[in-house]
Amino acid sequence: MNDTRWPQAYASGPLLLGVRHHGPGSARAVRGALDAARPAVVLVEGPPEADALIPLAADPGLRPPVALLAHAVDEPGRSAFWPFADFSPEWVAIRWALEHGVPAHFIDLPAAHTLAREKGEQDPGAKREGEVRGDPLAVLAEAAGHDDPERWWEDIVEHRGPGERDPFVPFAALADAMGALRERYDAGGHGRDLFREAHMRLRLRAARKEFGEQVAVVCGAWHVPALREKTTVAADRALLKGLAKVRTDLTWVPWTHRRLARSSGYGAGIASPGWYGHLFHAPDRPVERWLTKVARLLREEDRIVSSAHVIEAVRLAETLAALRGRPLPGLGETTDAVRAVMGDGSDVPLALVHDRLVVGDVLGEVPESAPAVPLQRDLARQQRALRLKPAALERELELDLRGDTDAGRSRLLHRLRLLGVGWGEPARSRGSTGTFRETWRLRWEPELSVRVAEAGVWGTTVLGAAQARAEADATAACALADVTALAERCLLAGLPNALPVVMRVLADRAALDTDVGHLAQALPALVRSLRYGDVRGTDTGALAGVAMGLAERVFVGLPPACAALDRDAADEMRGHVDAVHSAVGLLTETRAGAVAGGAAAAGSGPFGAGPGGGLRDRWRAVLRALSSRDSVPGVLRGRAVRLLLDDGALRSEEAARLMGLALSPGTAPADAAAWIEGFVGGGGGLLLVHDERLLALVDGWLRGVSGEAFTDVLPLLRRTFAAYEPGVRRTLGELVRRGPADRAAGRAAHGAVTPGFAAEPDTGRADAVLPVLRLLLGLDDDSDMRDDNILAGVGV
Repeated sequence: MNDTRWPQAYASGPLLLGVRHHGPGSARAVRGALDAARPAVVLVEGPPEADALIPLAADPGLRPPVALLAHAVDEPGRSAFWPFADFSPEWVAIRWALEHGVPAHFIDLPAAHTLAREKGEQDPGAKREGEVRGDPLAVLAEAAGHDDPERWWEDIVEHRGPGERDPFVPFAALADAMGALRERYDAGGHGRDLFREAHMRLRLRAARKEFGEQVAVVCGAWHVPALREKTTVAADRALLKGLAKVRTDLTWVPWTHRRLARSSGYGAGIASPGWYGHLFHAPDRPVERWLTKVARLLREEDRIVSSAHVIEAVRLAETLAALRGRPLPGLGETTDAVRAVMGDGSDVPLALVHDRLVVGDVLGEVPESAPAVPLQRDLARQQRALRLKPAALERELELDLRGDTDAGRSRLLHRLRLLGVGWGEPARSRGSTGTFRETWRLRWEPELSVRVAEAGVWGTTVLGAAQARAEADATAACALADVTALAERCLLAGLPNALPVVMRVLADRAALDTDVGHLAQALPALVRSLRYGDVRGTDTGALAGVAMGLAERVFVGLPPACAALDRDAADEMRGHVDAVHSAVGLLTETRAGAVAGGAAAAGSGPFGAGPGGGLRDRWRAVLRALSSRDSVPGVLRGRAVRLLLDDGALRSEEAARLMGLALSPGTAPADAAAWIEGFVGGGGGLLLVHDERLLALVDGWLRGVSGEAFTDVLPLLRRTFAAYEPGVRRTLGELVRRGPADRAAGRAAHGAVTPGFAAEPDTGRADAVLPVLRLLLGLDDDSDMRDDNILAGVGV
């Protein structure tokens, strides 16, 4: 059957190649052994249901790292992975079989049994050396006098050259060592290993019956003694009889080097997949090539690294290896050399090298011909159409929703978030804050393939599945804020057909909810939805009516709800007041924009006279009521005064009068401090810088607080002023240090204005920035936009 002689040591049995999963030295040794033995069939550790997927390994579009994904048909979230890197011995064995026209089969316990395990039990398909039973390699390393099993394994296996005289000797030695370990520590295997090894023996017997003795088996070294064990077919079948099973589907999915790392929680993980990949692919001089990669990476990060640094690092790594008695420099020696030569003794560059090179962000690829659920195929089609390729390295994506491609990308990412597929997470934009801009942080993780399979129960397309999921979530939602947030997400995801269901549920929940806090919490998301709908061209008429109804109910119920609150409840309510204030501003602006665009007639609709004026006036009346009620906590009264002042509905003289009343001797110090926190808290220090009357009131009140009361109010004041920018705090400190007399003298010397500030804006300096502003805003010199409008738009 073969033109080469079967190894004498295996003349009466199969060729058992025990390996370390994802070990480049093992992978090279497996390839050498298979080249020498030329077996008639290759058996590999893995789920037998994946035999039909083995031919895809010959497809150029299937690029490791990849993984076999098995999931239960009726419960896609129940899944298991079998990862393969290009330096995994099992992958090398499969590729060798395909290249030489030799059958290859998986022989591990079927995934149908693996996925039927009881809840909480560990996945036997992913259990490798180094888990519950302890790390057998660590035991062998300790017996050899080494305290580091990784270094010991590198020395005896990974650094072995390809020119060994007998390629089978290392496997025989490792099998004998594992046999001794199992006799002493775990003669019968551990946990579900008994079932796995029984099934492996059954598959091995079937292969020997079909192909004779020229059978090669590539499996974890721990299992080799069990495959040598003399057992009967009846005994193995009896052991497997009655195991639970479920219907399963399997496919290939992309994997990453980061998920091969032990730190990811993968049981057979390795500490340095990037380093192992380098060792496997480097044709010669692996140390020199590695340190050249490190130098290139550091140069890309603007660190000064020359060719001389590389030469010196190589010499140091070789010297360290010789001093430590190692055959070749390993990762430890190269790391020490990088720290000393390229990093000037600092560990800072080492973190970058470890993240980018030692571990790495390599993401595998899977061809379109691989089996997939319909939802996965639709997602892949949209990813290609939108030029949005998954990547393992986290990256930021800036979207301009005015363009069709970016708008489509936004809808896709929002729909996936609705489906629980967190490929992208919204991030804060560093540039424009307009509603036509979005920033996303993208990173594809292998587990997202499972999430896509789970989401397949909602539909066969991303659009259909997201719509069905939104409708189901709306029906199941209990809190009003959850429904309004869902309405916002539907608009962002472009799901107009789901809005009727969401709006019906929203109207029902809003009619039944009497908690003002819930209503106030729900309003901002609803108002944001109006603006998002405007940007995306979505009809939001129904949303506007519900938003107005919520706003009216908040206006009526807020003053009584703010009475007699304790400290924590008052702080929470302050957040609601701020949110409603912002929502009212957005709501009136949105309505004003609609009126200006001819979408509605001024003075019509529930907004009252003018584009939103009635709504804003009613909200200001609510704030005035809050500011004047003694039963309302000080933090809310102070906040109401501040919002009115910022809104132009309260003159600064009146604000000073109200502050004077709040800080009068008749007010308890703690209540006065709370009023100050509400008024100038949250970064409002510039108000005190510019208005010396307010600063004098706070300063005078604080100097009059008794020593006993000062201890009580200090935490409140510290929390208030700690939120200010450092420059604001310094300026306030300087103003307070001068004292009232010095401040008054300074005002007299500077024309009754605060020192450092002019009485009027400097129009000359403002005009000087106009060309730059026009350039940034994309306005031509002959644009009809007035200069004062441009300056007003940027707050000048």
